[in-house]
Amino acid sequence: MAKYLILIHGDERQWAAMSPQEMQERDEAHGAFCAAAGSAVLDGQQLEPAAVATSLRSDAHGRLAITDGPFLETKEAVGGYYLVEASDLDEVIGLASRLYEVSAGHSGVEIRPVVDHG
Repeated sequence: MAKYLILIHGDERQWAAMSPQEMQERDEAHGAFCAAAGSAVLDGQQLEPAAVATSLRSDAHGRLAITDGPFLETKEAVGGYYLVEASDLDEVIGLASRLYEVSAGHSGVEIRPVVDHG
């Protein structure tokens, strides 16, 4: 079994403007995803907005530079993730396709295999 990280990204302004019905639909879709995935979900969390992120990198002299905000300035931000274990990518695609953000229009899902250093 391999591990996959499902990154949920989208336009934070659109997420913030969701109606109560849209939020309920989103939550129900995440519930359906978790029910279908069962014990394959190893972890998953919603993230705070990118505006409260802290980014670290070294400057030209090797000194730590700390910046408020996301690492990249983009329209879309990572809003949450799931870490799942599955037999193959097709299985993860089948599960992730249940997520609300896949069909919301202003968001999407990225699936990335986790490197096994074992």
